[in-house]
Formats: sequence, C-alpha cells, structure tokens
Amino acid sequence: MTCCPTIHCCPRTSNVAHNKQVSAKMSKKDASGAAVILEYLNEKNRPYSAQDIFGNLQKQHGLGKTAVVKAMELLAQEGKIMEKVYGKQKIYFADQSQFADVSDSDLKEMDSQMSQLNSQVHTVTQDCKQLEMALKELNSSMTTQGMTSEIQHLTQECTACKERLERIKSVANHVTPEEKEKVYKERDLYLKEWKKRKRLASDMVDAILEGYPKSKKQFLEEVGLETDEDCKVKIPDM
Repeated sequence: MTCCPTIHCCPRTSNVAHNKQVSAKMSKKDASGAAVILEYLNEKNRPYSAQDIFGNLQKQHGLGKTAVVKAMELLAQEGKIMEKVYGKQKIYFADQSQFADVSDSDLKEMDSQMSQLNSQVHTVTQDCKQLEMALKELNSSMTTQGMTSEIQHLTQECTACKERLERIKSVANHVTPEEKEKVYKERDLYLKEWKKRKRLASDMVDAILEGYPKSKKQFLEEVGLETDEDCKVKIPDM
C-alpha cells in the first residue's frame, strides 16, 4: 500500500567494493539494528531522517546515533529502503514497489474507517476517564473491613457512655437545685468578704508606709504579713 507522498530517489553510483567494506564493518548488533530500522520504516511507511529514527527507536532498542546512520546508509545502498537528499539532509523511506497500488475509492474507504476508529477511541477515552475517577473515589473511601471495625468501635464507645449515664442516674445522693443555689450564694459571699478584707488590709499598709522609713517589702517582713501573691493565690472570678 502506497501511503507516503511520491518522492523521486536520487541515483546512487553502484559501488560493490564500498558496500562490502561497509558490510564488513557492521557488527551483529548493528545488523540487528538495521533489521529493526527496516521493519520500522516498512511498518510506518512514511519519510524519516536519521535523527527521527534515532529518536523514535533509541529508547526501546538502545540504538546509537552512529549505528543508526550507518545502518540506514547500508540499507539504502542495498536498495532495501529509498533515500532522498534535501540540501545537507537525507530522508529515508520504505521501498514503495513492495506495496500494492491503492485506488481512490479504497483511500476514501480507509479514511472513513479511520474516522470511525477515531470516534471510537474518543468514546473509549472518555469512558476510561470516568472509570478512573470512580476508581479514585472508591480507593479514597473506607473499605468494608474498615467500616466494620469502625462500627464495632463506635458501638463499644456508645455502650460505655450509656453505662456511665445509668450509673450517674442511679446515684441516690443527688444535689438538689436548692442546695446548688445555696452553695453558689455562699461562694459569692465569701469572695466578696475576701476582696473587702484584702482592700482594707491594703489601705492600712499604704497608710502606715506614708510615715515608714523603709520599703513596703521590709515592712511586710518585719510584721510577718503574707500577701495572696506571696502564697501564689488568686481570687477566683465571681
């Protein structure tokens, strides 16, 4: 099948001695590389430069740039592939004589098939994306085993809370609201008295210090008076 554009090949002077010399220099690895290149060109059936072939096959087959150039030149000399020179660049492609001619109707049919296949590829690609999203969501969700374990843990925690609540409800000596209110009122009374006495004591000390020749700290030490701060005590909030 002729798929690549018509390219007129430049004539090459037959040089049998040169071909034998090049063939002699070809190692088994180079010969294997040449076979790979020939198969690739026949399969793709489109023009390539040596750099294109090197870039396309190097990673998969480990071909070196020099080996690629040598192999393509030898294949062209042997007539297994065709060569076209554009200025300083050489283009190589499969020998078109090995492919059967294709009519215009056949080309149109193939174009139609390609269009259908491209449409199918697009549909399958979209389906794959949706499946990948669904898979990602499933992978991020808790597994059945994990959910079973979590339910078991929460059930045990709930049971423990219920048992604690029942124990609290079963206690006989509950504090009545009246008793609770009485305790809070007494607390407020004591806090007010505490603040009042602290303020009176502070006023008395300040009055004495007006005629006292020493510092407040020395005065407190002499009379043996300790403050809340010395005892690291703070009056609670009301």
